Amino acid sequence: MARIKGGLNAKKKHNRVLKLAKGFRGARSKQYRTAKQAVMRALTASFAGRRQKKRDFRKLWIVRINAAARMNDLSYSKLMYGLKLANIDINRKMLSEIAIADPEGFKSLADAAKAKLA
Repeated sequence: MARIKGGLNAKKKHNRVLKLAKGFRGARSKQYRTAKQAVMRALTASFAGRRQKKRDFRKLWIVRINAAARMNDLSYSKLMYGLKLANIDINRKMLSEIAIADPEGFKSLADAAKAKLA
């Protein structure tokens, strides 16, 4: 039986890693060993970043809702509690979009929350 060397597969593996490391500085994009370490670290960070992005957007929505609520003489927590009592089930993303795009609609939601709180 003929001998099969692993050169082609190794080259493919190296190229795959180096392609992922494209744009990295210095040896991190040229040398396989350093590129492999940099890519592993970058992939770990990107996984964490996708989770962090969700948290950041939720914070942004809450800040926007709070700003709009205070224009209507409510705090964020009182607005959310009033909406819950009024059985208005709307998520924070949509609430922040309403606060930006349709201030009159948000005012009506705030008034409904105020009515339930009083």
